[in-house]
Amino acid sequence: MMGLELPYIAAALIGIAIMLYVVLDGFDLGIGILFPFAPDHDARDRMMGSVAPVWDGNETWLILGGGGLFALFPKAYAIALPAFYVPIMLLLFSLIFRGVAFEFRGKAKTSRYLWDAAFFGGSLGAAVAQGFLLGGLLNGITVIDGRFAGRAFDWLNWFSCLTAISVVIGY
Repeated sequence: MMGLELPYIAAALIGIAIMLYVVLDGFDLGIGILFPFAPDHDARDRMMGSVAPVWDGNETWLILGGGGLFALFPKAYAIALPAFYVPIMLLLFSLIFRGVAFEFRGKAKTSRYLWDAAFFGGSLGAAVAQGFLLGGLLNGITVIDGRFAGRAFDWLNWFSCLTAISVVIGY
């Protein structure tokens, strides 16, 4: 009887890691999305200062969730990854772009406006990708004989687009 609870505990831990990522990094992404609407450079500097101590640590929860899925539920990982290659790559590249922009913005003098735009673009791209992932997952994945049997863009539909818009607004 004791071994039957282990998958539920593991799923709960992965769910908690993803929830912590959404709450904690959602704040950072929201700051990035609101970045172009700040009234001046001082306001943008204060916005960056509010996320500077924690922004990269918050993304650790995403790694824990994805790594936990890979380690604890390899079959689910093997189905979900090919189903969502495009939005996962968009998410990863956006987070990388955002991190580079965050670091270079602090060092730049004449090109700061470019890094401001890059920080906004990376934050917006990550939020949109998360919306596509959530919408595609809620819409369902085509699985036949325990394998992903859909097409590369099955996740892209009206529901996932609406979910992406909602995630951006929520952040």
